[in-house]
Amino acid sequence: MNLAAIPSPTTAVWDLGPIPIRAYALFIVLGIVAACVVAEVRMRRLGAPPYLILDIAVWAVPLGIVGARVYHVITSPDAYFGEGGHPVDALKVWHGGLGIWGAIAGGVLGAWIACRQRGVPLFFVADAAAPGLPLAQALGRWGNWFNNELYGRSTSLPWGLRVHVMDDQNPGHALVMDGKPVVQQGLYQPTFLYESLWDVGVAILVWQLDKRYRFGRGRAFALYAMAYTAGRAWVEALRVDTAHHFLGLRLNDWTSIVVFLAALIYFVRVRGPQLRLVPGEDGQLIAEPVVDGGAAGGVAGVAAPAGDATGDDVELVDATGGGSGGGGSGGGGSGSDDDDPGEVVVVGAGPSAGVADGSVGEAGVVGGGAAGTGAAGTGGAGGGAVGGEPEDSVWRADPSGDDAPPGDATHGTTEK
Repeated sequence: MNLAAIPSPTTAVWDLGPIPIRAYALFIVLGIVAACVVAEVRMRRLGAPPYLILDIAVWAVPLGIVGARVYHVITSPDAYFGEGGHPVDALKVWHGGLGIWGAIAGGVLGAWIACRQRGVPLFFVADAAAPGLPLAQALGRWGNWFNNELYGRSTSLPWGLRVHVMDDQNPGHALVMDGKPVVQQGLYQPTFLYESLWDVGVAILVWQLDKRYRFGRGRAFALYAMAYTAGRAWVEALRVDTAHHFLGLRLNDWTSIVVFLAALIYFVRVRGPQLRLVPGEDGQLIAEPVVDGGAAGGVAGVAAPAGDATGDDVELVDATGGGSGGGGSGGGGSGSDDDDPGEVVVVGAGPSAGVADGSVGEAGVVGGGAAGTGAAGTGGAGGGAVGGEPEDSVWRADPSGDDAPPGDATHGTTEK
């Protein structure tokens, strides 16, 4: 006897009065909750209103479950429509049998419907949900463990899985003979555990890479799809449950290959900034590129109003670029005809855009006097620090931004 073997539960359902609590359903629900929490936190950090994920989930979750069941029934028709099968069993989701590919397809369809209703880009929701989806899958696989199903081929490894024979006449319970649950001979690869651990790794991978590179336009979701299918392919190769084969590979292997290639092509070809949501004047949510010290493009220079820079006042007119924007060519200022005119300082104004190494562009400083009002400048699209360092104030931004379009506002701090 291998004392290090992984045991399997003998019960997968508990009766709470007249209500059966099934382990498979419980872990599916826990997975959905985990995915929603992760998506909600990530969306709020990008400006989404509280509980926006609930508006998405009321569509995505039901359609995801329907899609998952439909995929399972289509790919395993003999169990329901073959000899000895019962078509009505196709509706008994609690007995197990949900296909992840159908869940993703149905969930995306539901999310798309909800996004159209709320006026939110689907890309925004998909990227926010990307790290949470593999966590949901990692939890869901433990339902397979309780059901004693979807295990792999026999093995002599010390972490082999001990599998019970389940009672067809008493679903959710192991077959009992002579007062003891019946155990299948030998040990088996714990494929549920392999995939669960892989999914946790996928969640961490997507979270960390998205945190570093700020993926937009669905690229975080594409990364999740690539990472998950890469693991699903080798886990699928270990399984021994009944499945349709084509050209020597299981159907799910072919699906993984197709999804991986499609996600890879999308990830490589599509580019775009990460989005955040801001409320519009009419209360509708507006998606705009994330602006983050150094991630912004140059802003247009602002012309100083004529005749208001009097006395000892100093007006700071922001014409800086930042990050990927570089310094804009700034607007001029005008003083008044007073004896002691002030000055208008246009920070970062000047013909030189900043460059990627943080070089400083020419400062535009226009003293008081009878100068005419200058024209507004335009932002650039290069990387770099802000232009100009006037004597009184310096606007500093992080020059580490990437891929920001020209014309976005710059964030930073003003040091006096």
